[in-house]
Amino acid sequence: MKNQLVKIVEKLESKPKWLKSRLLNFALGSTIKFVGTAGLCCNKLTQKEAIFILKNRKKVRNHIGTVHAAATALLAETASGLIVGMNIPDNKTPLLKSMNVKYIKRTTGNLKAVATITEEQVELLQQSDKGDFVIPVTVTDDAGISPVECEMVWAWVLKS
Repeated sequence: MKNQLVKIVEKLESKPKWLKSRLLNFALGSTIKFVGTAGLCCNKLTQKEAIFILKNRKKVRNHIGTVHAAATALLAETASGLIVGMNIPDNKTPLLKSMNVKYIKRTTGNLKAVATITEEQVELLQQSDKGDFVIPVTVTDDAGISPVECEMVWAWVLKS
C-alpha cells in the first residue's frame, strides 16, 4: 500500500520536470522547516533512492567558506530520512535514532547526498511494528570527493 508521501510524489510525476522539482521542494521545505531554511534541494525521490543537493551559499557556510558541518549532517539526515519516509506505512512514525558523521576532508563547492534502501529493509519496515536499521548515505562534493562518512540509524514505532 502506498503512503501519503509516495502519493504526493506520484501526483507530481505528471507535471513538467521544472515544475515538478519546484513543487516537490516547496512541499518538502514547507513540511520540514529546517530543510526549507537551509535550502536543500531534492534532485530525485523514489522508493529506492533519494538524492539531495546543498549549494554552497552564504547562509550555510562556516568561517572558512565551506558548507558548515551541521548543514552537511542535515543533508545526510534528510536524504536518509526521506528514503525511509517513502517506504514507511502511514501507521508508523520514523525516528532518527543516531547519526555518526565523520568529517574526513574539507569540502569543495556544493554537496550531494545519495541514500538508498534495500528490499530487506523495506520488508522489515512494512512487517515489523518497531525496529531500526542503518540507511547508507554517501555525500560527495563538486570535486567528486566524499568529505564525510555517514551512518544514519533510523527507527520506527507505531503511531499512538
